[in-house]
Amino acid sequence: MATATDLLSPERFGYLKPTDVARLAEAYRFSEAAHAGQTRQSGEPYISHPLAVAEILAEWHLDGQTLMAALLHDVTEDTSVTKDEISDTFGKPVAELVDGVSKLDRIEFQSAEDAQAENFRKMLLAMARDVRVMLIKLADRKSTRRSPTASASTRSTTSCRSSPSRTSIRRATWSSPRRPRRRAATGAR
Repeated sequence: MATATDLLSPERFGYLKPTDVARLAEAYRFSEAAHAGQTRQSGEPYISHPLAVAEILAEWHLDGQTLMAALLHDVTEDTSVTKDEISDTFGKPVAELVDGVSKLDRIEFQSAEDAQAENFRKMLLAMARDVRVMLIKLADRKSTRRSPTASASTRSTTSCRSSPSRTSIRRATWSSPRRPRRRAATGAR
């Protein structure tokens, strides 16, 4: 994985304005300070995860606001930082992206059907409001699967923060092989 210096270098972000790169560096420092003392299961500083998510999105050449939100996407969930603080520091669009990513994981369900329906509804709403929320979430999951401590079951499901029952639901739903479509037996073609 690239270091913070590599990730935040202006050469890496030739498609961004220098002011966006400077704001990205500010978001990195903010996130690093908020996650100070936190580590991942691998023992790496926690900031390595948001950095990896931002790196994935930079490979996709997404805009500066999206990259800032990627660096900040776990700050409101894992620290005492609020959405208002993010909004005051980085602007309302970045705060809305961070909040949108956080909302995708918050609801608990009573049944598998409720969970599936609600997940689908949340994905559609997130995409309708701002498709960048889904792109950040996809990069988040991709980063989680790439981590050295990710288990085989984590890599084969679509969720990185699910409870065991929701994980098995997703594995059964998303990982099942598709059955070939049968043609109707008719005389005409």
